[in-house]
Amino acid sequence: MKMHIGGQWIDKDDKLEVRNPFDDQIIDTVPKSTPQDVSDAIATAVKGAQVMRRMPAFERYQLLDKAARLMYERQEELGQTITQEEGKVIAEGRGEASRSAETITLSAEEAKRLTGETLDLTAASNGAGKFGFTLRVPCGVVAAITPFNFPLNLVCHKVGPALAAGNAVIVKPASDTPLSAIKLVEILLEAGFPAEAVSVMTGAGASIGDAIASDPRIRKISFTGSRDVGEHICRTAGLKRVTMELGSNSPVVVMDDADLDKVADGVAVAGFANAGQVCISAQRILVEDKVYGDFTEALKTRVEAIATGNPLEEGTAMGPMIRESDAERVESWVQDAVAGGARLVTGGSRSGTMHQPTILADVDPGMRVSCDEIFGPAVALTRVDDIDEAIAIANDTNYGLSASIFTQDIDRAIKYAQEVESGNIHINWGTMWRADMMPYGGVKDSGMGKEGPKYTIQEMTETKMVVIH
Repeated sequence: MKMHIGGQWIDKDDKLEVRNPFDDQIIDTVPKSTPQDVSDAIATAVKGAQVMRRMPAFERYQLLDKAARLMYERQEELGQTITQEEGKVIAEGRGEASRSAETITLSAEEAKRLTGETLDLTAASNGAGKFGFTLRVPCGVVAAITPFNFPLNLVCHKVGPALAAGNAVIVKPASDTPLSAIKLVEILLEAGFPAEAVSVMTGAGASIGDAIASDPRIRKISFTGSRDVGEHICRTAGLKRVTMELGSNSPVVVMDDADLDKVADGVAVAGFANAGQVCISAQRILVEDKVYGDFTEALKTRVEAIATGNPLEEGTAMGPMIRESDAERVESWVQDAVAGGARLVTGGSRSGTMHQPTILADVDPGMRVSCDEIFGPAVALTRVDDIDEAIAIANDTNYGLSASIFTQDIDRAIKYAQEVESGNIHINWGTMWRADMMPYGGVKDSGMGKEGPKYTIQEMTETKMVVIH
């Protein structure tokens, strides 16, 4: 496939291979962009931003609504593409394709809701005879830098609001999974968006990332990815607006009054969907001592029933990791935990990119499988005595993206919600749940800013204050 820069589709002799992570077969190739390509794309996007700024909100709504309808029509094609390039099972690929269309629909609706407020300036000591109001205006050029694990929906969460707000947008998808983003740009252009307003650049972040982040013509960066890369972007970006959606090691607390079957079902989903490659995957399972043994057995039964294999085959519940090096890392962390005294309940081995769904019990919170982000199909079980110890361990991390508790005690549930340092709190379900319309984002090293079209548009617009004297 080609990349779209400078208002046209571009190919190059120097290419990246896009491979199926399950069987390593080449699916397609994409061009390798250069820093000069970045400069060309930004120059065009500056012109596109002026076109989008002048476009009426209702027209932006119409174009996004048409794009969403095209996405629904092509849902199977998009789902197949997601699964082939990313490795998630086809049911999850189709689900992501559907959610992506919903995200664009939500963005379309929000294009009609860009409002300011009036201010009674006579409330100020020097405000007699004054009247004020605010306007929300687009930032200009938005750079959307996206990860591999949701190669379509996380692109939509940046591109949809950027266009709804009247910006131009440059997409830099993950080099492992660029095809879904390219297909989205094709759809947006078919829907009628100006060619200058939407670009997609393919290539390694190491070669073009700094050129994107440092350019002063880009006024907003929205990044989803690792903490270390996010910090580097913030240091490189200078004086521009940034939204960072970074990593986590999400805690799930299981109290002694919890419905253990419900907990086991929730953790089996939240810990192993997309082979654990979700930033809000359940990772640290903190279980009250009274039910620790029973819960471990209940979870083991569910996890051992997860069917692994070719993600394109119906009935497969978990596919490969994105790269063999990632599967090797998970295998190494599991082995280190066992060597340090953790108990391997099930799983633990690897073949190529396929890592078995794994449960580790009796994990010390200081072990790497607990205190770092594993981003793979393994969960770490730790005993706790009560809600206070659970909250203390849950908070003993640099991360804070998603956390959950299972309990029938409303006092413990509310205490957890109030005291746990996390941007998302779930009661009686796992950590891996998100509605695309809700405010979504983390605290501490899990990032800054919120996503969800309504909230992203606030991040991608500026407030102007107007005073009539």
